[in-house]
Amino acid sequence: MSQERAALGAFLRSRRDRLSPAEAGMRAFPGPRRVPGLRKEELAMLAGLSADYYSRLEQGRQATVSAEVLDALARALRLDEVEHAHLHDLAAPGPARGARGATAVQRPDQGLIRLMGTLDHVPVLLLGNRGDVLARNLLLTAVLGRPLPPGSSFVRYLFQDPVARERIVNWAVFAAAAVASLRRETARHPYDRQLTLLIEELRSADEDVTRWWDDHTVRDYASVTKRIEHPTAGRLDFGIEFVAPPQEPDQRLVIYTTEPHSRTAAMLPLLASWSADLPFQDAEH
Repeated sequence: MSQERAALGAFLRSRRDRLSPAEAGMRAFPGPRRVPGLRKEELAMLAGLSADYYSRLEQGRQATVSAEVLDALARALRLDEVEHAHLHDLAAPGPARGARGATAVQRPDQGLIRLMGTLDHVPVLLLGNRGDVLARNLLLTAVLGRPLPPGSSFVRYLFQDPVARERIVNWAVFAAAAVASLRRETARHPYDRQLTLLIEELRSADEDVTRWWDDHTVRDYASVTKRIEHPTAGRLDFGIEFVAPPQEPDQRLVIYTTEPHSRTAAMLPLLASWSADLPFQDAEH
């Protein structure tokens, strides 16, 4: 069984386990149940497949899978848009994925850099593959308390720097979403050895990462809320928004937005003035 087919089978099994017959809109097959969710035969029926064909899929023994079959499985499993796309990525032939060299130097998209320049009143971060930092402004460093220079890893900061857990009040929610996003990235870049090693490193050092990873939850980089407890500015609440250009889908501009007239919005100009005195004023991009 190839690594790619094993990943496809594991994802299908995880989504099948979470969905009961009632939730799937069907009457359960008779007999004792040994699985928490749908049986293979039940899912096969819902998707219009033979039980043998579906078993081969889940066991990684089916070499090719049509888009029509994947769409039928997505409907039967009640997958959301991100999970549906993830399923297609997992089933794509190997050469169709990870075509870009994993070790290629990531260069920040200049359109996103220009956009960053217009957003100096809020914290902004530009991320590339594997959560690598491509650029950030000084207000971001003032809020998070770390320099995060270009070339550093935001993911390692999030999971390995104790300051991240101290400052991010809802760290567990934010961190779980980051793991789900990494899993989504592995389907798009299955041959990225650096990504594989990063995930192995995080899982070996953190039980939370292992638990979230084994859940097979996937998530694209999307809007989340981040709550910061700043040692000087106090509580700061941000809505995190992501911008990804079509020509550079692996780069995300992360914008820390604020509610108008909120306490956080009022504190940011003060933080910006304080950031001028920070010791880590290295180049922003």
